[in-house]
Amino acid sequence: MADAPLLGAKVRALRRREHMTQVDLAERLGVSASYLNLIENNRRPLTAPLLIRLAQIFQLDLQNFASEEDVRLTADLHEVFGDPIFESHGLTNADLRELVAASPNVARAVLTLYRTYATTRESLDTLGERLAGDGFVGVDNSRLPSEEVSDLIQRRMNHFAELEEGAEALWREAELDADDVYRGLVRYLRATRGIEVRIVRVADERQAMRRYDPDRRVLSISEVLPPRSRRFQLAHQLGLLTQSTAIDRILRDENLTTPESRALARVALANYFAAAILMPYQPFLEAARAERYDIELLAHRFGTSFEQVCHRLTTLRRPGAEGVPMHMVRIDIAGNISKRFSGSGIRFARFSGACPRWNVHAALMTPGMIRIQLSQMPDGAVYFCIARTVRSDRGGYHVPHTVQSIGMGCDVRYARELVYADGIDLDNIGAAVPVGVTCRTCERLDCAQRALPALQHPLRLDENRRGVSFYASVDKRGDT
Repeated sequence: MADAPLLGAKVRALRRREHMTQVDLAERLGVSASYLNLIENNRRPLTAPLLIRLAQIFQLDLQNFASEEDVRLTADLHEVFGDPIFESHGLTNADLRELVAASPNVARAVLTLYRTYATTRESLDTLGERLAGDGFVGVDNSRLPSEEVSDLIQRRMNHFAELEEGAEALWREAELDADDVYRGLVRYLRATRGIEVRIVRVADERQAMRRYDPDRRVLSISEVLPPRSRRFQLAHQLGLLTQSTAIDRILRDENLTTPESRALARVALANYFAAAILMPYQPFLEAARAERYDIELLAHRFGTSFEQVCHRLTTLRRPGAEGVPMHMVRIDIAGNISKRFSGSGIRFARFSGACPRWNVHAALMTPGMIRIQLSQMPDGAVYFCIARTVRSDRGGYHVPHTVQSIGMGCDVRYARELVYADGIDLDNIGAAVPVGVTCRTCERLDCAQRALPALQHPLRLDENRRGVSFYASVDKRGDT
């Protein structure tokens, strides 16, 4: 059984959680205590009948034995222990899987501890630079609200059924017209909330793109926003006003540990609601399938932006009406990841830079052009990926325009459902570009773009030989 090494520790953890001895559990399973001991020590496989019986005894969903959350947690730990400070400990992948299976809460605590360490280290480095330059600014808080919100979205697979239902209810109540959503939202705000929507000039409001004054009941939208962004900001404010009960219920998540995390999550959830208003679930899903996930065409049809459509495509997880499972990542020209979500199963770096072989980086060299790539991860999984730049379209001549790159993709099994796969030989896996998560966790030594030595291959330098990169070792024959 492929997953047997994971399941033995999980069985032991479940038994101990219920304060049961091996004899007690063995009796209920109908096996000997010695056989159960072998299972818990991964020396015997957990058969299907025993697995079902265990699920009945502990009242568990079978998915708990090998959940997506365990896989993600193991991948995150792999990246954490890729830090050079752990080199001397000789930890293996099996050690990490055992930790996740036996003590997932301890594994999450390790992630929190490392995140705090990494952020504090970065803050101290920044502080040192400022002190050296005769400046002084206090050290940043080591908690990262953006990481906690990103984790919340990932755990929920970027699908919030209560907000989808709220958006559909508002469509019916407001009697919105798909051809003029903006006018319908303005009318609904005035009729139900007594709120007036105003378009304000830059001279009157230079900083805020949207500002709501609850005392005067005035919602101001900046003139620099294009029509699609104006619609989105109206829908966002409606989400804050009408979905507060649903949003507050989601914000009770115990993993949102700070007021800042909850505030950021509220904004993210209001954005989710706005997307559900502008791109209603069922019509959008049907259009996506009919047009084979043509992002630009969907943006024209629903009056939204390229990035807004990309976001919406990752939310199509309604049971019985699911879209292609997709991932999304957004980076800037410096390689900073500002948004990430994995619905396809692909892994993203959390504590270091992303692999430069990804087409999401190459897209920055060809602004506005769709870049296509078959990407093969170190574990052999292959993904079909597309990438394109997006450019901010607000402000005038003196306002800097930011350019970012959006990466989207899915498991290669679903690629034929996307228009971007037309003419691509998806069966030729040999043509896939080898991509990693981070240099430290990637074991490909033949990569000319390697920036750090691989975790499993200690750095051995020979000044008389040079491989394809500085960190790729060379054997006596000159091969890497």
